[in-house]
Amino acid sequence: QVQLVESGGGLVQAGGSLRLSCAASGRTFSSYAMGWFCQAPGKEREAVARISWSGAATFYTDYVKGRFTISRDNAKNTVYLQMNSLKPEDTAVYYCAAAPRGLGSSYDYWGQGTQVTVSS
Repeated sequence: QVQLVESGGGLVQAGGSLRLSCAASGRTFSSYAMGWFCQAPGKEREAVARISWSGAATFYTDYVKGRFTISRDNAKNTVYLQMNSLKPEDTAVYYCAAAPRGLGSSYDYWGQGTQVTVSS
């Protein structure tokens, strides 16, 4: 079992930056692939970025490539999402999730989400 708690969301102007953090409990965090997802009002939840257990492999959805960076610090049981050049369309609730069986497997554990609002 792992529990995930996101933080770092807030209100920012277009072009600004935010860094989201996801703190995980449990000793097995370092073996899990992790992901950040977002859900905008009236839309389905979608993947934003994913990272392997070691951090060696990362993947991004097209519309955040070059703007967002996912990283992790296994010593701190934390995964990050650095969000730069934010756009109003990035407004959503952002969730982190853990995939115990690695990239490409199901995300079995989810945080409660953190709101990101980008004003124009």
